[in-house]
Formats: sequence, C-alpha cells, structure tokens
Amino acid sequence: MSSLFSIGTSGLTAAQLGLKTVGNNIANAGTDGYSRQSIVQVDRLGQSNSRYTIGSGVDVVAVQRAYSQYLTTALWSGNSSLQGATTYNDLATTLNGLLKNSGDLQGALDDFYAGFSDVANAPSDKGSRQALLGDAAAVSMVFNTLGSQLDQQRGQINTQIASTIDGIDTTVKQIAALNLKISQAGGTSPNDLLDQRDSLVKQLAGYVGITTASQPDGTLSVYASSGQVLVSGGYSYGFQAGTDPYDASRTVVLDPNGNDISARLSGGTLGALLDYRSNVLDPAQNKLGQAAIALAGSVNAQQARGLDLDGNQGGAIFGVPAPQVGAASGNAGNATVGAAISDIGALTGADYVLSYTGSTTAPSANGWTLSTTGGQSVALTANPDGTLSADGLTLTVSGTAQVGDSYQIRPTRGAAGGLAVTMTDPSGIAAAAALKAGAASGNAGSAAVAAVGVQDGGDADLFAGATIAFTSATDYTITDGAGNTVSGTYASGTPIVFDGWSLTLTGTPAAGDGFTVGRNSDGLNDNSNALDLAALADQGVLDGGKTSVVRAYADLTNQIGTAGSIASSNLATQTSLYDQAAGAQQSAAGVNLDEEAASLIKYQQAYQASAQVIATAQTLFASLITAIQG
Repeated sequence: MSSLFSIGTSGLTAAQLGLKTVGNNIANAGTDGYSRQSIVQVDRLGQSNSRYTIGSGVDVVAVQRAYSQYLTTALWSGNSSLQGATTYNDLATTLNGLLKNSGDLQGALDDFYAGFSDVANAPSDKGSRQALLGDAAAVSMVFNTLGSQLDQQRGQINTQIASTIDGIDTTVKQIAALNLKISQAGGTSPNDLLDQRDSLVKQLAGYVGITTASQPDGTLSVYASSGQVLVSGGYSYGFQAGTDPYDASRTVVLDPNGNDISARLSGGTLGALLDYRSNVLDPAQNKLGQAAIALAGSVNAQQARGLDLDGNQGGAIFGVPAPQVGAASGNAGNATVGAAISDIGALTGADYVLSYTGSTTAPSANGWTLSTTGGQSVALTANPDGTLSADGLTLTVSGTAQVGDSYQIRPTRGAAGGLAVTMTDPSGIAAAAALKAGAASGNAGSAAVAAVGVQDGGDADLFAGATIAFTSATDYTITDGAGNTVSGTYASGTPIVFDGWSLTLTGTPAAGDGFTVGRNSDGLNDNSNALDLAALADQGVLDGGKTSVVRAYADLTNQIGTAGSIASSNLATQTSLYDQAAGAQQSAAGVNLDEEAASLIKYQQAYQASAQVIATAQTLFASLITAIQG
C-alpha cells in the first residue's frame, strides 16, 4: 500500500506544480520579456524482481523556460537597429522641418538679386537702393535663423547623448547585479532572473549596438560595438559624457579610461545620434555656411569693382565671421592659429585638423600637417610670408608649438549664424562701373576696347589712371599716374592686367596706338556694376566657379531631403524586421493562452486522478486493517 500512496502523492505533487506553473504563465501573459515556463517530469526508478519492474511514481526535476538563444539575440539586434532608425528618422524629420519653417531662403535670395536689377533701372533712386538693403537684411535673417536652428538641434543632440549615456550606465549596473544573483543560484535555473536580465539586455541594445557571450557560471558578458566591455560577471563598465578636445560645446563619448570612442560606436540610439551629427548635421551646417560665405564674398567682391552714388569705390554689403579655430585642450605649446578664406571657389565644406610634427619633410609644411576630421590627408602649402594655404584657406601661426599640438579648423560652420548686413547707407551700393577705358583719337590700328574691369579691388593703384602705348602691334608700355611703368607683349584675346584692372581689346593695334584706363567719371547714371551684381544669381562661385549661391542652397535642401527619405525608408524596413524577430521569438517563448488553458485542464485532471489513487490506497489499507482485526 505504501508504494501506491507514494505513487499517488508524487503524481499529486507533479500536477500541483504543473498547475502553479501554468497559472504563472497565464498571469504573465502580458508581461514584457516573460518566457513561458513548463515543468520537466521524469519517472522514478522502480523496483524490479526477476520477472518485471514496477514504477514508483514521478519526479519534477526542473521548471524550465522556453528559450532560444538565436531568436533572443536576433531580437536584441533588431531592437538596436529599430531604435537607431527611429532616432535617426526623428532627427532627419526635424531638420527638414527646420528648412521649411525657418524662412524662405530661396525666395529671399531671388528678391535680393532682383533688387540689383531695380537699382540698375534707376541708379540714382535711393528708394530702390533702400529696398535692396532691406532685401539683404531679409536674406541675412533667414541665414541667421537657419544657423540658430541647426545650433539648437546640435545642443539637443548633446543633451540626448548625455541622457543616453546615463541610461546605459544604469542598465549595465542592473545587468551586473542580476549576473551576480544568477551565479549565486548554483545549480538551479532562476527563470525570472534570466527573463529580467534578457529584458535589460534588450533595453541596452536599444541604447547602443552590443554583442554578448554566455559564461559557464550562468553570467552574461556584454560588449559595446566599440569593443569595450560593458558587463563582466558582477562588474559593470559604462560610458562617460565628455567634451570634444577642440570644442567644449560638443559632447563626446568616453570610455572608463577617458578615451574618446565616439567614432567607434554604432547601433542603437547613441550610435544614431553620433552618426547623424557627423554625417548629416555637420555637413548641412557647413554647406549652409558655405552658401553664406559665397553670398557675402561674391557680392562684396563685385561691390569693390564698382563706384557708389558718391563716386567712391564700393564697400562691403555683408560681413561674415572668420573661420572657427579650436586649440586642442592638451596642447603643450603657446601657439595660436588664425584662419582666413582666400579662395571661396576652393572651399570644400570639410573641417580640418592642423597638427604640428616639427618635421621639415613632406607632407609637412613648416612642421605642420593638415587632414580632414575624417582623417584624409590634405596638401598643405608653405607661403613665402610664413603663412600656410590649403583648400581656399590661409592659416597664420604665431607663437611656439610643441610636437603633438593640434588645432581644429571649421571654415564655414558658424558663417550662416553670423552673416550680417554691414552697409547702412543706400548710397554705398556700387551700381556704376569703377573704371572706364578709351582709345586715343589718332589710333591707326583696328584695336578697340572690348571690356575693362576690376581684377583686384584692393590694389592701391586701382584708380591711379594709366596709359597703354603700343610700340608695335605686339609690344606695349603701361605708365600709371603713380609713376609706375611696365612693358608687355600683347596677344589678341589675352587681357592686359595692371594695377588691379583688366583691359580686353579686339582687333589689331598699330605702332603708336594708345589707350587709357581710369576712374569712371559718369558714375551717377551708370548701371553696369548693378547689372553684374544682379547676374551673380546665376554665376558660379563655389566648387571652382561651378556652383552659384542659389544652386548651393538648392543642393543643400535636396541633400537633406534625401537624407530624410532614406531615414524614413530605413525606419520602415527596421520596423518590419523587428516585428519579424519579435514574432519569431514570441512563437518560441511567448505565452499562448489557448495552450495554457489546455494544459490547465490536463494538470487539473491529473491532480484529480492522483487524488483518486491516494483515496483508493486509503480504502484498500483500511480494508486490510479491518480484515486483520477481524
């Protein structure tokens, strides 16, 4: 009878554990990260004689969770990609909104250039000149607003990076604490702790790309995409928020040793923030600044080629900030670096790092090397005056640098936000041509003046006046009002250049022919330079003279629009992939209420049957006792 009692009791216990497990599954059907649990039953070893073996009941040896390492890892990876795509799409969508809602720069540029045409129609009308300055202010304001909005998004990204790092730090500590508890569980399988840890790892993957490795003691080691250990056993190693060594306003990610690992991180929210800032926001702000510099530079240069309403050489309409230069925080020397834009057409939109090597051999120039912030080497030229030149920049170094010192140069980053209208007097608009050229009345050759213009508006002798005397059809001598004389050889179609001006002739001169170049004396009614200023709308300024300011902005909007479209498409793709990974993982580990209901009935019936076995054993035992007593 005792064996029958034991068998019934073991079945009752197994059914009871089964009911508890099924009930727990049903209770946690909506719990995120919960894995379905089930009991593992084995039959007890029975007693045997020479003819047969009778079992002795059942044992529950484990309560195991439904788990697939492959599907769980795929879910973590999918969440990392999804959170990264979501963050990237949110940022790109915001950037597109900034361009749409910060003012119509395209329309403002069109109005501004059209204003020069209005001035050309009435050069002496101060009303049209004042309206032009208003258009200039409108253009400047839109550039300023866009620059400010981009700066604000940069600040928001810095805040998000710091916040995400805090989230990573908290999560890795929690994972490490669970690792410790799991390792202390010994030979048992702490299912609830394992589920909690998996849920935290999934959350961590949403912050940053990770890889994992299971250890023999049940702990899980976690590594960031940079290779850094985040969790090892019961120890955690998070990130730190630091500042860029060249720019204190820029947040970077540091490892526990203080090394900047921003460029090595990918995946999750943090990877998306860093990627977007480096590959979308920085280039966009640089390109916008390029357009602002091109606008100011081209307009100011053309102004210098004309005369204003008072007969003076045209002054600048716009002012734009100088390139930003940041010294590395760890520099040992006392050198300072200044940067100026010397060739707008050669600007690339890149940022640079100027490093002192002390070497006098290539690729060093005066001991310095230059590379983009992406690490691409840039040819650097040492000038006779001690300055350095590269990509449209002139760099001036003063003080003493030590080997290893470096400086980051951002030529265009702050230009849009700092663009300003510096002209206040509408009479300062240089509508008239600065120079006028004429042929001597007694010329015998067929040569005639085709064009005269300003080559260098800053030349001190630009308005000194000059006479070109031909001694033959190919030889000439120039004498200016300052007493300077130079001889040259004439070739048809090739301009004669001197004192900052350029004279182009057609036809063939004869010996004794002469031409004069001097200040335009009919500036009040002349509109030549105003027409040239209006033509800047379609004139190439950037990219070696291939891209106009209007085109540069159109290219920028297309570039940002494309980035937004790609981000949206990638988000849709990653959402679909994550849903597939989540569905596959849930099909293996999730709770199915229909299945649990069936299991509930099964264990209920098993419990009732086992109870009946015990009751039968009791009846038989009572009958036996009664028989013995009788």
